[in-house]
Amino acid sequence: MADKFEMPRTTVLEFGGPLGALFLPVLLPCTVIYLLLACRTEGASVWSLPSPLPAPSELWDLDACLLVLGWFGLQAVLGLLPSGKVTQGMQLRDGTRLSYRINGLHSFVATSLLLGLGLLVGLRLSSVHDRCVQLAFASTVASFALSVFLYGRSLGVPESALAPGGNSGNPIYDFFIGHELNPRIGSFDLKYFCELRPGLIGWLVINLAMLMKESELRGSPSVAMVLVNCFQLLYVLDALWHEEAVLTTMDIVNDGFGFMLAFGDLTWVPFTYSLQAHFLVSHPRDIAGTTAAAIVLLNALGYFIFRSANSQKNTFRRDPSDPRVAGR
Repeated sequence: MADKFEMPRTTVLEFGGPLGALFLPVLLPCTVIYLLLACRTEGASVWSLPSPLPAPSELWDLDACLLVLGWFGLQAVLGLLPSGKVTQGMQLRDGTRLSYRINGLHSFVATSLLLGLGLLVGLRLSSVHDRCVQLAFASTVASFALSVFLYGRSLGVPESALAPGGNSGNPIYDFFIGHELNPRIGSFDLKYFCELRPGLIGWLVINLAMLMKESELRGSPSVAMVLVNCFQLLYVLDALWHEEAVLTTMDIVNDGFGFMLAFGDLTWVPFTYSLQAHFLVSHPRDIAGTTAAAIVLLNALGYFIFRSANSQKNTFRRDPSDPRVAGR
């Protein structure tokens, strides 16, 4: 049945269609590099051109590239370990369901232990701050390479494997949006892996590197830096704890895996979501105890709303008739 399934052509094109799909893969990486450079300027303003801008030769760093590839490889190996549980995703348009291994939290714990061991033997994690631009560029190159691979392999898959939103017939648009819905190498789901593992956990590692850099410069981390690390750690741990809920999201169920998600997961998330910590290294902020307490309370309220809403959405997507959400 599955090989006779025909995916209709995509007629509603997002992000400006092929023109936007041609422009954004250039604009987005430039934006990441620009924001990282702006973070280190005196005013940290996007309206002030960082000077001097790095030459293209300064962006490429073989060690940074090997570090990024090693990081992706480590997370892939941890994701393949037979830990956690295996569960089925949502029903696809052709009536099938895919199986997924839920072990993101195990991967985080293993990564934390390895990182702790590295710090004990003298790993200078703060060097991530000094080479953040080169690391972001290497991650961008890796995102492009993965996207080319994904589009190339999508040309040989059956119609039932294509994404409903990335089947326009225009190669530029389909490359950007993602032509194949759930590309896999054996049982290893590439989109699901990139959705949570290297980017989200990498974001926390970058945050920790910024905390250690600030400690080197000033003797100890600031309260603001500690709060940023703690709040964002909570967010990532929440995502990993509720990893199974990702299977009901639009990214997994509907969006193809192309440059948009590959770059977003592997480069945009870790290097722009960590900008707050990056900013604090060069622009320290003193926060009084009462102010910090108020910030913690506000974050706790926001987290309660966030978790309640996401839990309700996940419940509804799995079973709209569930009495906890039906009729609301």
